[in-house]
Amino acid sequence: MPNLVRDRLTWVIYVQLSLWCYFLYGFGPVAPLLRDELHISRTLASLHGTGFAVGGIVGGAVIPALTRRYGRHRLIWAGLTLISGAAAGMFAAHHLALTLTFATLASFGGSLLVNGIVAALTEHHGTAGPAAISEANAAAAAVGLVAPLVVGFAYGTGLGWRAGLVLVVVPTVLLAVFAGVRAPEPLQHGTADGRRARRLPATYWLAATSLFATGSVEVCLTLWGSDVLRDHAHVSAGVATAAVSTMIAGMVTGRIVGGRLLLRYRPTRMLLAALAVSAAGFALFWSATVPWLAMAGLFGCGLGCGLHYPLGIGLALAHSDGQPDLAAARASFAVGISFAVAPFALGSLADRVGPHTAFLLVPAFLLLSAAVVTRLERLTGRATLNTTQTAAPVRAAEPV
Repeated sequence: MPNLVRDRLTWVIYVQLSLWCYFLYGFGPVAPLLRDELHISRTLASLHGTGFAVGGIVGGAVIPALTRRYGRHRLIWAGLTLISGAAAGMFAAHHLALTLTFATLASFGGSLLVNGIVAALTEHHGTAGPAAISEANAAAAAVGLVAPLVVGFAYGTGLGWRAGLVLVVVPTVLLAVFAGVRAPEPLQHGTADGRRARRLPATYWLAATSLFATGSVEVCLTLWGSDVLRDHAHVSAGVATAAVSTMIAGMVTGRIVGGRLLLRYRPTRMLLAALAVSAAGFALFWSATVPWLAMAGLFGCGLGCGLHYPLGIGLALAHSDGQPDLAAARASFAVGISFAVAPFALGSLADRVGPHTAFLLVPAFLLLSAAVVTRLERLTGRATLNTTQTAAPVRAAEPV
């Protein structure tokens, strides 16, 4: 079993990703509060998800060129600076155009950060890369678990949700001062053989489709899960905002457990199991009319969702034909499109039929992911993946 060595660089990367997740999960349950504050429809409030999508899509388009020009280290810190700037900007934003602008900037910064971190961890840890990615996401989700609680508490005490969100700025500044390490740069500028980027294989796009579907599930639950709690389980606005933390608690648990299992079992089969757990959790969440049962369902959703992204991005990198930075950047398109399509579709549908019925989109996305992952499993079987540097982490995830 590969050994994961957590050196100073690893811990700095974990903290960097955690700061992004604080903003992401802190802002997620704010959409219903913005709807009330700005007196807008669910459809308009869901445009914040579209703003996140635009930032991610633009990031996916420009990251390969920016990485070649400026390197991963600078891009990671640029992304973290944009996230902190967006949090500070939200503190003074009381108009839809401004909140949308800062959401887009934060997402662009997040795409710079995440793509750099995923590629850096893969190269830095080699065969232990998948465990490092899963553990990084577990640490980040643990911090994200606190964010809705802080934002909900700030809202409930009259300080406003912005006071909770802007707290991300302080640890960002402290980390910038005391980090003292640099993220590894790409081993070569371009592809593994130094030529122009090759076309990504069909198996990569299956993994990318799964990332789109599971990203849709996660963004729907984080942006609108609190609205279903208010509408169907009769939970107050402040408590519903904080209650999204139950889903993030499930994600933390799933990633902690999954990080170990990922070194032993095939990632495609683990992802199918995670999708089944998410479906079971959603069934309980959607059908429950008692607050604690609905929150238990959210925990179950998080338990499965916690492994969706780490496994999906790991599969995407493994099937990148030796082009990890390009694959990570193009994966931003998949996640970005999910942020654009899913919340807007759900919000628009919710304005017509109510949030509870509209949430049936979630199991549809789970089924889509299951279909493409099953196809990927059949295509790859138990064969060893290619021996490029990006395939090595996934070989370690096969049965021992």
